[in-house]
Amino acid sequence: MGRQERIARSIVHALVNGTKKRSSNPLAVILAIFSAFFSLYQLLLIKIRPADFAKLRREHWDVSDNDYVDSFQPREGAKEEEGLTAIGDMGFSGSTFYATTDQKYLVKSVPRHSEHSFFRNDLLTPYVQHMATHPQSLLVRICDFLGASGASIGRILRLAPSHHIVMENIMYGRQEAEKRGDAKWENWDLKPQSYFYPERDIADGALTSEATKDQLADEFHDKIVLNQEQADDLFARLEEDTKLLAEHNAVDYSLFLVRMKLPREEVQEEVQPEATTSDSNLAPPRDGPSVPPQPPTWKTGIASADGKYVYRASILDFFWAKHKIQPRFMTLLINLWNLLISKDGPMSITTTPEEYRERFLKMCRKYVEIKKD
Repeated sequence: MGRQERIARSIVHALVNGTKKRSSNPLAVILAIFSAFFSLYQLLLIKIRPADFAKLRREHWDVSDNDYVDSFQPREGAKEEEGLTAIGDMGFSGSTFYATTDQKYLVKSVPRHSEHSFFRNDLLTPYVQHMATHPQSLLVRICDFLGASGASIGRILRLAPSHHIVMENIMYGRQEAEKRGDAKWENWDLKPQSYFYPERDIADGALTSEATKDQLADEFHDKIVLNQEQADDLFARLEEDTKLLAEHNAVDYSLFLVRMKLPREEVQEEVQPEATTSDSNLAPPRDGPSVPPQPPTWKTGIASADGKYVYRASILDFFWAKHKIQPRFMTLLINLWNLLISKDGPMSITTTPEEYRERFLKMCRKYVEIKKD
């Protein structure tokens, strides 16, 4: 069994069996502790603040405990680790990603201490309160937070990530759409491009591989066509969510945008020229995994005012906080670079939370075109 499979097994075990009573046999306990300590990849994970996440799932996202756990259960006769499929290593953070077999949830590792400690100690309580009181929030719905318990060789040597978040999969439904022969779904991971990105800007990117530059944020070379009510709703959600993030020193978050092309017959049936504002919000029945029955939202899909596309949107990666040691060190390095070598301005990870929020909101507004009645 390889590294990814062992990590997957530890995640599934924590989510499916985490609440089960452990053996009281002293010998079994000693053997379990011994095995956990010498484990390289299969760390002992526990749920952090499980009651808070369970309450969000049950009371606000209409997800039953049984349905949630079933998503992580391997198929009959399969091994425990087969409840998750590795997507691969992504981005500069070194995070690993897994998807459940039903594609409803993603598991992302949070290997940096500055990030998982920020979420646990600074952002978790405000996040839970915000998600409970803002059902239309664009912040990604985090359904569980796992952390390593006890010492182990793998944790000490950082051979396996010590923390993971379980979040809804905003791309849920894509596989079914592909099987139906629908148009390919498109997605963009959007951040303000006006910041200094060393991989892109030093020597015009000649010193960096294309694979590394491909991990930078995307650009959206189009417009999201919305009516006035849709645009006002989107901007209100973005204002509320980014206010929370700025108040807790978060920067470098991104807007994950998904676009699905509507078939011609659906455009004609669902978005008529004389449709009312509420009718123009109609979208194909592609419900997300953790959304109660309600009118379409940015989680399930909003039909564009021109009737061509359905859009989903979510704010991701809000774990980089300016007051943590690693971000402060990076800020110092970039300040020295600007002082001694070249005045390129701040990076998205070294700017202030207020300034990042301002550029982020400006970017989002730039991508929207309001269709007048």
